Amino acid sequence: MNTMSTVRLLPWTGPDGKPCFLLSDGTGCVSRIADRMEEEQLGSAAELIDEARTLLGERSWTPGELHLLAVELTAALVHVHRVAESRGARLTEAEREAPDADEAPDSDGDGPRLPAEAFG
Repeated sequence: MNTMSTVRLLPWTGPDGKPCFLLSDGTGCVSRIADRMEEEQLGSAAELIDEARTLLGERSWTPGELHLLAVELTAALVHVHRVAESRGARLTEAEREAPDADEAPDSDGDGPRLPAEAFG
């Protein structure tokens, strides 16, 4: 059993918008709630990516739809960034120095594309 406590950035903020941290060995109730919330945030971001690809692929969006998409993507990116920071901070030094060889960067170029006129 891991009895060493670490500081964890939680996937939510306090009422004043400041980050919340947990000092724990990672096995308690709050850690499990944070794990579930992170998974939900990552799942929501994945769903939003699919929605963005669909909307952008149709090439018939309204300015309002693009604005709403930008707002939702920004919120999802904030959550995903917080999860990445939290998980990265909990990696051991060895894990930080030795990335998994099976995890090559995504280079399939399958992301959404905008026509030139979308940029004004």
